[in-house]
Amino acid sequence: MENFINSAPIFLVVLLLAVGFVLLIKGADVFVDGSSSIAKRFHVPSLIIGLTIVSMGTSLPETAVSITASIGGSNSLAISNAIGSNLFNLMVVIGVCAIMATVPVGQETIRGDIPFSAVCAGVLMLLGILGIADVSGMTLGHLDGVLLLLLFAGYLAFLFRRTMKASKDHRMIPADAEVAEETEENYKVLPLSKSLLFIAIGIVGIAVGGDLTVDTASRIAMELGMSETLVGLTIVSIGTSLPELVTSVMAARKNEVGMALGNAIGSNIFNILMVLGIASAISPIALITENIIDIVVLLVFTLIVWIFAATKKKLNKTEGVIMLLLYVVYAVYICIR
Repeated sequence: MENFINSAPIFLVVLLLAVGFVLLIKGADVFVDGSSSIAKRFHVPSLIIGLTIVSMGTSLPETAVSITASIGGSNSLAISNAIGSNLFNLMVVIGVCAIMATVPVGQETIRGDIPFSAVCAGVLMLLGILGIADVSGMTLGHLDGVLLLLLFAGYLAFLFRRTMKASKDHRMIPADAEVAEETEENYKVLPLSKSLLFIAIGIVGIAVGGDLTVDTASRIAMELGMSETLVGLTIVSIGTSLPELVTSVMAARKNEVGMALGNAIGSNIFNILMVLGIASAISPIALITENIIDIVVLLVFTLIVWIFAATKKKLNKTEGVIMLLLYVVYAVYICIR
């Protein structure tokens, strides 16, 4: 496929990139349907499904692209896709929802989720710069990936304990309650054979879509004289963030805006711990100075969103506009640097 894409006309390459995005998004959607159905069949609480399978499902496109890029040696695309998706989720997805409707922010999100997402970005930067787990600096090595995955496992355990406690005490934080309602409505029990078929189709769609996206994005970068880092931060990261954008915008339209913030923050945590953890555990990822700058920007933007959320425990239209403008300024910066 890579040889075909490298020799194909550019208009066909762009078309195949769009096909890759569709396969990623629909593959993730079908995978979540099948996985959620099996989970409900075995009486896994719907809230747990929402906080784990659904959130991870919206991060599957980033996972597929970054892993495929890492295996294929396109390391710049792997790291920039994950960071770019986080920046887009944080400033555009949440910003658009805040413009559409005021976004309430739960105390658990202010005290736990947003700070932990900043911690994840900080850990990524430290592992990349200092080579804490692996001796080599400016590289995410195998041991760095394992460390990120261990943090991811700890985060899942924390989510499980927090969810079970909230369920037992009959009290929900706003974002969790909305996820539970959304999950209960949309993820019904399917026949076991159909669930397994959905999972298989989803995996194939994600795998093929990831491969198409990486190959076509690399070709476009070559044709336009763009670096893989720039393509990953713009075209690919926005494309793979479409599930988060669609989910959050639909939630805002239904006045279920509490779900928007939790979905975006949760996906950002998954992108660093799960996506880059798996990718670097498989194949070391070299970081460049621009990657470190982008991680610093991510930390600053996370701090801004945290301040907005903590001041009045909500995000309003004015703050949403500011977030979008900040993203536009950042987008201009990465295009001219």
